Amino acid sequence: MFDRVEADGASDEAGGKSLKRSAALVLLLAIMLASSSARAAGGPHVVDDSEPETPGVCHFETWVSPSLSGGGYVNESPACTMTKIPWLQLGAAYQHFWGPTFNGPIFGPAAKINFRHEDSGLGVGLGLNSGVNLQTGELATASTLMLVTVPIDDRVRFNFNAGWSYVNSDTPNSFFYGGQFEAEVGGDILLMIEAFGRAANSPGTQMGLRYTPHGGPFDFDLLVANYFGAVNTQVVTFGVTIRY
Repeated sequence: MFDRVEADGASDEAGGKSLKRSAALVLLLAIMLASSSARAAGGPHVVDDSEPETPGVCHFETWVSPSLSGGGYVNESPACTMTKIPWLQLGAAYQHFWGPTFNGPIFGPAAKINFRHEDSGLGVGLGLNSGVNLQTGELATASTLMLVTVPIDDRVRFNFNAGWSYVNSDTPNSFFYGGQFEAEVGGDILLMIEAFGRAANSPGTQMGLRYTPHGGPFDFDLLVANYFGAVNTQVVTFGVTIRY
């Protein structure tokens, strides 16, 4: 009987560690998915659009994403598009992650190449990013994604992403997919709903609002995401973007 109790206790402890590890992986995936981007699909939105930042303009995005089950991360990511190279956006991203099984900073470059502007009726681009764990020097995340934007009118558009995703985990290489709906609903507010995932992991969804006062240089984001898996993880995000 005592042997069984001890075995059950060990099993419960192992199960608890497994659940914590699953939650930590979900948050690490969130870091990888929330790549630096431009315009309405930028900031803490997971799915990206095809368009680089306005030529001659830079932006600085920052947000905090605490998980309701513990852990989370903070992001800071600048990016610019030069007037002489209007099809290329270059930037970097720094994230500090905290959780039950991993605490540390991740830093790396990010780029977006535009092949076809959405003004033509179909936007096409390529997103590239990677991140290194600054504590260990190991590659933590990386991705190469095709970015497609389909504008419906001046207020509504769809964004689609697909490509290679790397996360330093049990299943490092995987296919990433995502789709996003955006609509300007009035009052300087944008509604966003998206679904995304890696083939090696369970999918996630996110929705929220972006407030851009008078169409100016500031964006304010409020988002709620749900990452499905062995542990369903809910993440709330508060973000601010400034363009200059």
